[in-house]
Amino acid sequence: MAGVKLRMSTAVHPQTDGQSEVTNRTIAMYLRCVMGNRPRAWLDWLPWAEYCYNTLYHSALKATQFQVVYGREPLALAPYTAGDLRTQSVDDLLRERDVFITEVRDRLLQAQEYTKCHYDSHHRALEFAVGDWVWLRLLHRTAASLVMRTNAKLGPCYAGPF
Repeated sequence: MAGVKLRMSTAVHPQTDGQSEVTNRTIAMYLRCVMGNRPRAWLDWLPWAEYCYNTLYHSALKATQFQVVYGREPLALAPYTAGDLRTQSVDDLLRERDVFITEVRDRLLQAQEYTKCHYDSHHRALEFAVGDWVWLRLLHRTAASLVMRTNAKLGPCYAGPF
């Protein structure tokens, strides 16, 4: 009833839709950047990396992923101030946590900026007015029926002007 279509895929070939592929590629790049200089401690820092990813603002969602899933803002982390704790190991752990979260957020913003720049380099903003003539690019065989040819494979990629 929701209009969801089941598309089977395998773990090796997840070509179900472009959005999933882009998300998987972004998360893989993010994890490589975050865990690259901590190859032996990645399991300890993975929950904090997940927290940072889920609480970062996404321009496509116009919210954080946490807000989309739970409908509210995530709880704020207790601020760390040096010397408040009596135990040195907890003090060190909280200091490392804050450094890690700051580093991860910077890298996430850097990855988002890189992805946006790469996307924008292949696209341009076009605006059309009523009465403008345009060429249509024929990507699918059903659209190729606009122009009848004996050998469609060697035919032009564009139809028009329309």
